Amino acid sequence: MDIRVKRVYEAPSPEDGMRVLVDRLWPRGLAREKARIDLWLKELAPSTELRKWFNHEPGKWEEFKRRYLQELQQQPAALAQGIEALGPGPVTLLFAAKETRFNDAVALREFIVARDR
Repeated sequence: MDIRVKRVYEAPSPEDGMRVLVDRLWPRGLAREKARIDLWLKELAPSTELRKWFNHEPGKWEEFKRRYLQELQQQPAALAQGIEALGPGPVTLLFAAKETRFNDAVALREFIVARDR
C-alpha cells in the first residue's frame, strides 16, 4: 500500500490520493472545506494523555511509538476498520503538528507498513 504522510496545512495535490486526518483534534484554524479531507480517523489517534506526555519531543519518540502501538492493539476492531477504510492506496495520512518527523501520522504509517509485510 502506498502511504504518505503530510501536514494538513500543506496544499492538497492529486498524488495525495485519499486524504485521511489521523489527529484526535481538528486542526486549529483550518476550514473543513479547504482541508479536503476524505476521512477522519480520530479513533486511531493517540490518547490525549499519550499525546500530551510525548509533546513531540524527539527523545521520547521510541517510547511514544511503543505506547501508541499498545493503544492501537487494544482496539483491534477500530484498527481493522480504519485500515480497511484506507483502501488500496494511494493514501496520505494528515497531521497538524509542526514537527514533521516525530508525530502520530509517521508512527501510524510505520505500523501499517510493517503490518502489511
